[in-house]
Amino acid sequence: MIDTLAALHGTITLATPLLLAAIGETVVQKSGVVNVGLEGLMLVGAFSAVLAVTASASLPLGLVAAAVCSGLLALLFAVFSVRLAANQVVVGVVMNLLALGLTGTLYRARFGETGTFVKTPTLSPLLFGQNALTLLALISVPLLWVWFYKTRAGLITRACGEQPVATEAGGINVLRVRTLCVLFGGMMAGLAGASLSIGTAGTFIENMTEGRGFIALAIVTSGRWSAVGCLVAALVFGGVEQLQFIGQAQGWRLPYQLFLALPYVVTLMILVLGGKTGQAPAALGKPYRRA
Repeated sequence: MIDTLAALHGTITLATPLLLAAIGETVVQKSGVVNVGLEGLMLVGAFSAVLAVTASASLPLGLVAAAVCSGLLALLFAVFSVRLAANQVVVGVVMNLLALGLTGTLYRARFGETGTFVKTPTLSPLLFGQNALTLLALISVPLLWVWFYKTRAGLITRACGEQPVATEAGGINVLRVRTLCVLFGGMMAGLAGASLSIGTAGTFIENMTEGRGFIALAIVTSGRWSAVGCLVAALVFGGVEQLQFIGQAQGWRLPYQLFLALPYVVTLMILVLGGKTGQAPAALGKPYRRA
């Protein structure tokens, strides 16, 4: 018999890093920028959180370190892709490679050449067995909707992603808005990485994100660039990933490789089906150069 509450709890837990990263990336893409370096930002956040916690024994400081370090890397991305109008996809891929190499090197330098297993404390549950990062992810869904459609700042962000030339003519600094959005997205990705390390696992493993940054990118598209859509898509992925734990508990006689591949197959299907009806921002991925 499947424990429904336990399965729901696990689904929400697994969906948390995806939702945090997707919420931040939604803001970034609404402003007209695509940050393919989401995977690297999450990896830096996961490592920075563990490093800060092992040095200070403070979980809040770990969250701050994750947000700040990933935010700084996001600003580097913004310098090249927003300010210098470089190809956003190329810069994002370079950021992923940089983060993968940097975190692996620093991890071995700090904890030993063999990558000693480091155990850290994890965030305590606050409500219904969920920790602060999960609650933040869930609360950010209605907050993002209100910000996008009920505030002037949200309107300006959407305008930068739809008609940057007209927005600039209206007295708005498009490059500044896009840079701030990239910074916000980077900090959210850092918290998403922290939810993997000090949020649940209590440790850092090289390349522990395992493609979740790319899944978060797919969630933004399949969620049609809306907070509610991102929530639904993240829960679907979390539920499918939870199946492997349910299958082990129930003794399902299926190859474990099937369970490992299933979340990515389902995400691809959601991307294909959901992306057809979504309307991307008109200037998405197009570098803006001031006249």
